[in-house]
Amino acid sequence: MHKIQHMKKGVLLVNLGSPDTPQPKDVKRYLDEFLMDERVIDLPYILRAILVKGIVLNTRPKKSAEAYSKIWWEEGSPLIVLSERLQEKIDQYTSVPISLAMRYGSMTIENGMKELSDQGVTEVLLVPLYPQFAMATTETIVVKADELRKEKFPHMSFTQMPPFYNHPDYIRVLSNSIKESLEGKDYEHLLFSYHGVPKRHIRKSDITNGHCKMDGKCCETPSPAHQFCYSHQCKEVTRLVGEYLELEEGTYSTSFQSRLGFDPWLTPYTDRTIERMGLGGTKKMAIATPAFVSDCLETLEEIAMEGEEIFHEVGGKEFHVIPCLNTREDWVKVMSRWIDEWAMSEVAAV
Repeated sequence: MHKIQHMKKGVLLVNLGSPDTPQPKDVKRYLDEFLMDERVIDLPYILRAILVKGIVLNTRPKKSAEAYSKIWWEEGSPLIVLSERLQEKIDQYTSVPISLAMRYGSMTIENGMKELSDQGVTEVLLVPLYPQFAMATTETIVVKADELRKEKFPHMSFTQMPPFYNHPDYIRVLSNSIKESLEGKDYEHLLFSYHGVPKRHIRKSDITNGHCKMDGKCCETPSPAHQFCYSHQCKEVTRLVGEYLELEEGTYSTSFQSRLGFDPWLTPYTDRTIERMGLGGTKKMAIATPAFVSDCLETLEEIAMEGEEIFHEVGGKEFHVIPCLNTREDWVKVMSRWIDEWAMSEVAAV
């Protein structure tokens, strides 16, 4: 498609990131950058440094490297490869330049912004590739990008794509992907597993300073706090997909995976939920991971390998893992349309 170069508009897609290789030294470097982010581990710098540099980086890189090795593709990190394929496909449908960056690792946000700047782009649509808002995902991307803009790209202006967790297009595409993936498969329970966050992140993001009590009711009670409440947004995805697919009550539920440390995180935990269901007699279950748009370590290893192993160990028989949206044609077209709607509305306003 012909690109609108003269309008000087462009898009920066941003995903999480990945080590350069599954070798312990590269994994250690990546984890250092990731875990030292104050929006990921939100402790005072000294305590964060003691925890990350003094403990985690001396124990975790080898184990994480082994996990990355299990899922690494010939072309590289699955998350990077799938994100690049998504960028390439969107680029074919849209009318503005599309760049890709990662919050952590070698594919920096700075490089992505420079790529756009070199093409003459001055107005950027910043697209965090996360359906839900969270301090450790959306917020850290927006903050980092804005820091770089002020420091190195003062000629640029940003528009941020808001979280799209409840957008009808997203719910339709996600629901259809689940339906198609489970076509012809028998299952007793569908588990929606989202990446976990510490409960204090929810409280810190509460713009009302009091709504988010995490008592099982606040997520269902309308509030301005929901605009930045990861817990509410995850549960809302589950609810909306359940409605769209007309799932029977009791046949699907929400859980949270990938906790780190000893602080209280969002519950119920995915690994314990899988175990409890297997011990409770569930023989066939399916699992979707709608906190991610691209398959990655947390879906390919933690769920598809570790999760299945847990399920079989406690008597489960069939464990169906639903792929992320990745480069589904309907997902690509939805993202492309959102981008072009932004580009065209701006053009119309000039």
